Amino acid sequence: MTQLSSRPACPFVAGTRRPDEPYPGREAWRDAGPLVLTEAPAGGPVAIVTTAALARAVLTDPRIVKDTALAPAAWDPRDAGLEPTRAQALSLTTAEGAPHAALRRAHAPMLSPRRIRSRAGAMRDAARELLDGLGPGPVDLVADFTTRYPLVIVGDLLGVPRAMLDDAVDACRRMFGDAADGAAAMGAFARLGAAAMAHDGLARELRERLPASVTDDDVHYLLFALIFAGQLTTDAALGFLLARVLIDGRPENTVALVDAVLRRDPPAPFTLWRFTAEEVDLAGVVLAPRTPVLVDLAGTADDPDAGPGAGLAFGAGPHVCAGIHLARAELAAVVDVLVADFPRARLAIPAADLRRVDPGTIGGSRLAALPVAGLGR
Repeated sequence: MTQLSSRPACPFVAGTRRPDEPYPGREAWRDAGPLVLTEAPAGGPVAIVTTAALARAVLTDPRIVKDTALAPAAWDPRDAGLEPTRAQALSLTTAEGAPHAALRRAHAPMLSPRRIRSRAGAMRDAARELLDGLGPGPVDLVADFTTRYPLVIVGDLLGVPRAMLDDAVDACRRMFGDAADGAAAMGAFARLGAAAMAHDGLARELRERLPASVTDDDVHYLLFALIFAGQLTTDAALGFLLARVLIDGRPENTVALVDAVLRRDPPAPFTLWRFTAEEVDLAGVVLAPRTPVLVDLAGTADDPDAGPGAGLAFGAGPHVCAGIHLARAELAAVVDVLVADFPRARLAIPAADLRRVDPGTIGGSRLAALPVAGLGR
């Protein structure tokens, strides 16, 4: 049985490293076994799944749930990165069972492969417009593009006016600030959701698909989740993807490149928090009720059991990311536009000088900057 006292290096270390440099201690951590007990950033034990086979079992196990009401009582919700509990807010990410299935059914037509394919041209147009607007450079695509682009895409999808783009960018960035920033961000997201409901877009369609018992406040929280998650799941991966294209040149297969980057640098290195609803035996380790559980998504990149393509980058099971098709299409559209419309684009610094920043939480790392020159046409 794996013991907390024999845990390997802590996986939640903040720092800066080269994009191709392994996360400190990850190899030893995975060598410790399929399930590792270590210290959570907010305190107390956390069980981390390190293999794809066990990950798929955990991600489909109804005894391991996402309702944050089961989080350790000592955790500060903001410091730990916890969503509101299932009772506090209607959410795709914390609902379980029949309520979760109903929410998935309401969202599915909006985010289906067919619906997303129909918007591929609009995604390319948005990428081209934003890159054109930056001028020839040098510009920092992390500062000026990777956050704005996914917000344009999800905003256009939902019906958020483009005039509110700066408000959306500011709200997303404030989500990582202090409590006052967080409150201001949620107020801004409520205004974005209200604006979407006032315009033609999929926000209205979602409202019509939801049960009549769902309140307006519930709808606004669901729209917040779509906007924020739509930015968060694409932003960091976009930096790594663009760096690869600028370093290696035009890819032979855009979709394969997108999946390779997502597999190696998923939008988040870990799943969102899960908790045991009862005593659970995983890989010979007995976990008490309310034990926090994470899956090491990034660590399964080379695990053949992760499956083809992007592997487990978007999770698996009932809670697999609802926006998986949207994210992959967004990323592919940017690559197509960059290589076709901006052939002179190049890194403005040596590739060896690029750095990624690890936040020291369950959140994903991202490039510190991506200086690019030659965007003029």
